[in-house]
Amino acid sequence: MQMKFGTKLIATLAAKDKPYEVRDTELPGFLIRVQPSGVQSYYCEYRNGQNLKQRVKLGRVDHLTLSQARDEAKKVLGSVAQGLDPAKDRKRQRLMTLKAFVQGDYGDWAKANHKRGDETVERLLARFEEFHEIRLDEITAWKVEKWINDRKKAGREGSTVNRNVGMLKACLSRAVEWKLIENHPLISIKAQRVDQSGIVRYLTSEELTRLYAALDAREHRIVTGRNSGNVWRIQRGIKTLPELSQYPFADYLKPMVLLSLNLGTRQGELFHAKWSDVNFGNRTIAIRGQISKSGKTRHIPLNQTALNTFRKWKEVSPESELIFPGRTGDVFNNVKKAWAKLLIDAQVSNFRWHDMRHHFASQLIMRGVDLNTVRELLGHSDIKMTLRYAHLSPRVMAEAVARLDESKAVEFNYAN
Repeated sequence: MQMKFGTKLIATLAAKDKPYEVRDTELPGFLIRVQPSGVQSYYCEYRNGQNLKQRVKLGRVDHLTLSQARDEAKKVLGSVAQGLDPAKDRKRQRLMTLKAFVQGDYGDWAKANHKRGDETVERLLARFEEFHEIRLDEITAWKVEKWINDRKKAGREGSTVNRNVGMLKACLSRAVEWKLIENHPLISIKAQRVDQSGIVRYLTSEELTRLYAALDAREHRIVTGRNSGNVWRIQRGIKTLPELSQYPFADYLKPMVLLSLNLGTRQGELFHAKWSDVNFGNRTIAIRGQISKSGKTRHIPLNQTALNTFRKWKEVSPESELIFPGRTGDVFNNVKKAWAKLLIDAQVSNFRWHDMRHHFASQLIMRGVDLNTVRELLGHSDIKMTLRYAHLSPRVMAEAVARLDESKAVEFNYAN
């Protein structure tokens, strides 16, 4: 429908069952769109440099006068005449920043589709803080390469850098799929070279002894502190708290460490584990696919230490389906402070919580357990991940070198 726009005409435009448009006969491309709700809006339509039809919303009829809307339309058409694409420019101006995207649409999607979407959002925001106020289309390979170089200079491991860049790449891939940006800006960035075998950190027998001693000393301090606190309460007529000396564990840390050393679980797997996962009859724990990194359920047999730890902890643990619930009853989130203090007390350095998983695997290998069994216990989807422990197997190494003895006689005769 085409008509000469005027205030009287606009006043006669009534809502219909479906949206419809009225175009101005005096200014080509200038139009009014009427919604079934009765809302009327001014638009300017044009073709860009690729001859694709585009339109720009100028504003609602009840917010702009006809004269103002016509002037805005002329500005848009003037920009087109200069080779510009006003619709694209306006979209770019509205494009959200990385922080807004991660906290908004992408964060919502990650939490709904990934087991640890919350962690992904937190890490993206923490690792790429300097990118927070940069629009998605302004993130470039050069800026990220500079970020990578800064991290390398700061001593960050290549595997850590690769993991963080991978998270950012996945985030921007979603922005491309959702048509928020046209092209992926980080497609040219290659992963840092990483020594996949690396150095496996495990505890020496002396370190393990000191760690256990530090755990016992910590338990003693907590029990003593509770006793002292109860004396204070008695003196003031306040109800006392339960005596911790009657329980096998004073709190969560010792059972967590014992289980990590004897099960080889990841921290997140232990934090999300439920009592229903533990089969006391069959002496196994199921690491459900929902909480495992591979997404596949695996079953770990319980040795006597792990079995006793579960039994004793069940006596004192809070009423919850989770084995180690947090203070509010939700999933336990971290043990950083308690773990750091324990390592200082035990005089153990350069040992992360995750290294208890390496200790578990290393001890198995050094006791002659084959690599594939260790792979299954750890939940590795690929044997390549388990091969980092291969050099710790004295039996395998000894057998390999011993094969040289078979040809010693021949070598001796040849030499003579």
